[in-house]
Amino acid sequence: MVAGYSAAQVRAAEAPHLAAGEPLMQRAAAALASWIRRELADAGAPRGPVVLLVGAGDNGGDALFAGAELSAAGVEVVGVATAERMHAAGRAAAAEAGVRFVEPGDPDAAAAAFESAALVVDGILGTGTSSAPALRGPARELVSMAIPVVARRGTPVVAVDLPSGIHPDDGTVPDPTVLPATLTVTFGAVKAGLLRRPAADYAGRVELVDLGLGDELAAMTPLIVSD
Repeated sequence: MVAGYSAAQVRAAEAPHLAAGEPLMQRAAAALASWIRRELADAGAPRGPVVLLVGAGDNGGDALFAGAELSAAGVEVVGVATAERMHAAGRAAAAEAGVRFVEPGDPDAAAAAFESAALVVDGILGTGTSSAPALRGPARELVSMAIPVVARRGTPVVAVDLPSGIHPDDGTVPDPTVLPATLTVTFGAVKAGLLRRPAADYAGRVELVDLGLGDELAAMTPLIVSD
């Protein structure tokens, strides 16, 4: 049985740990990097870079810190910015580790990255976005560009916490511009939307990273319990 929690419940469970200064993002990013390595190994060590689709918030930070760890270990990593700003510490760590960046406004470089990617990481949006359409501007354009390339090439996609554009609670997909994931690495607790269709059809395999929120979650009633 898998329990699915709302975004608000997960944030509430995380709050005392963040207040205590626990490095939840670093734990999440390290686990994300480990799952990316496994996906690369399962794909037979394909040639090409790991391409990070990087949003402005904490999901982008998770992707950047994971990319920094991979790059420091010798994996080629390309960060594709989907917004004008990025998580500052994550970007600094990634740049120091040798991650190469494609900035917004360079569609040719982004297209080349997607065409050569061994794996794509969706780190654009997290649980804080539920508007429709969730992806807008450069982020929507880049995902629209990536979807047919990934489908044609059979490129594995790892979603950070949840595929960008699905509703984290009710599982709706208000706009079909969502990059389907091969694997979703979700943090702290499984988000209810990952267990509900149609969003579940975009999530692929879901793997939970334990961030030590068990006591807080035990005091909450999940939105859904799934087989």
